[in-house]
Amino acid sequence: MQGSFSQPDFAYGQARSPDGDVPVALSIYADRPHLRATLREDATAAGLTVMAAGPLIDLLLGAERPLGDVIMVDCPQVDGAALAALARLDMSARHGEARLIVSTSVDALEDVFACMDQSSPILLVDPDRAERVIALGQVLAGFPSGRLRELSDDDRLMLLRLTEQVGQIAGRIERLDPRGSGSAFAFDGQAAPAPAPPALAPADEGQLPDAKLVRRIIRQRQLRARFFDGDLFADPAWDMLLDLTAARIEGKQVSVTSLCIAAAVPPTTALRWIGQMVEADLFERVSDHVDRRRAFIALSDKAERAMARYFSEIGLAGPVPV
Repeated sequence: MQGSFSQPDFAYGQARSPDGDVPVALSIYADRPHLRATLREDATAAGLTVMAAGPLIDLLLGAERPLGDVIMVDCPQVDGAALAALARLDMSARHGEARLIVSTSVDALEDVFACMDQSSPILLVDPDRAERVIALGQVLAGFPSGRLRELSDDDRLMLLRLTEQVGQIAGRIERLDPRGSGSAFAFDGQAAPAPAPPALAPADEGQLPDAKLVRRIIRQRQLRARFFDGDLFADPAWDMLLDLTAARIEGKQVSVTSLCIAAAVPPTTALRWIGQMVEADLFERVSDHVDRRRAFIALSDKAERAMARYFSEIGLAGPVPV
């Protein structure tokens, strides 16, 4: 997007309904008219009040105005002006407690990811309508029920379809953690039925194996797709842990795009997992000290210790035997 750029000041107002309730307010910014219409339709069906819907230029050049509780932005291509506006929106959303849903393309993902690090936005990559609705449902789950209107029969049908989609995701997580702990991550043994083992002293924590061994394990996992349906073995959390472990040993930095590829699932799904792993303190976001417009994903110290203990437990710690 080209053109002059002025720094807009974003505010987060709420429109009060006649009976005194405060509905959840939404703003939509997308250049494609049919997408704006679809997003408005789905938002209205979910009980949201659409405060604004317009092209991206409205967000870039507009004066101060209320944007509401939820802002949906479609930005498949970026330039300096768009990135500056997204970064400013990200900072304002953090302070105003608004929720952002930002869709982009694979080509623009690195730039969008790097400039939005304050408000924990939901990032979608080339999403379809169902993925956008699921993202909207994630956001609405965080609002009090009184903020949403009563659902009609058609609304309930839409919600049922959404629930089916979310149920498939929940089933995937359940298979990753069959003990039903409610989390796919159990590195510290907190969710295990048996008491967690005593904390290991630093000297007993083990060490990460040779990077060649980890890369060999990754190649072996990828080889399965030549003989079986890859969906049978979809395990993005573990695939990303292995990739970041190898990178840590090699002293390499891993971009978010590269990590999405390593996850072997659609980018939007990979981003959802990356967000969960960050929340679980297993991944951390690392800014590029040379180029502040870039950001990387790395293992946290907690995850590195857990991976070292894992490889030690299965007898694969240390260098590869000659």
